[in-house]
Amino acid sequence: MTQPGPQSVTMLPTPDYERTPLHTRTLTFRGFARPDGLWDMEGELHDAKHYDHISGPGIRRAGDPVHHLFLRVTLDADFRIHDIATSMHTAPFGECGVANQHMRRFVGMTIGSGWRQTIEKTVGGLEGCTHLRELLFNIATAAFQTIPHHREVQRLARGEPMHDPDKPPFFVGRCMTWDASGPVVARLMPQFAKPVQ
Repeated sequence: MTQPGPQSVTMLPTPDYERTPLHTRTLTFRGFARPDGLWDMEGELHDAKHYDHISGPGIRRAGDPVHHLFLRVTLDADFRIHDIATSMHTAPFGECGVANQHMRRFVGMTIGSGWRQTIEKTVGGLEGCTHLRELLFNIATAAFQTIPHHREVQRLARGEPMHDPDKPPFFVGRCMTWDASGPVVARLMPQFAKPVQ
């Protein structure tokens, strides 16, 4: 098996001026295999200010969460949603929790092309929560990082080829590195390489 080549690590340049931190948003996504052959994808959104501020009837202290939301989506190998659960550990207003009930509308839908439009049609605007929509949209990319690779590992464990030798993996042609006319595909999957046009 070909080992990954050297990677160029580029860090953001250090600012040459003083800055005051104001807000931190942290998004975390995790993928889990289940014993029933499905996958759970979990997302977490955490917002906090770096200063005390007025929030509703009181003061929210620096570092205390403004939003702390969780989302779990259960998927099959075709990215069809079997179940969805949400939790608002912290939200600015009690009324925000109503948005949880609308997320069940996604059960039976499939994550794929046009996913952002599907989210907007289903829970857009006054029908849902901006931050749950953000988690749901981005959980799709985490699912594409989780499920296909796990299935490849399972195939290898059974002694089967990692990829279908007659069909390019879904990610070929989806970004500049996986351009079918580029060097990575030519090196790792020459059967799917195309001449440069």
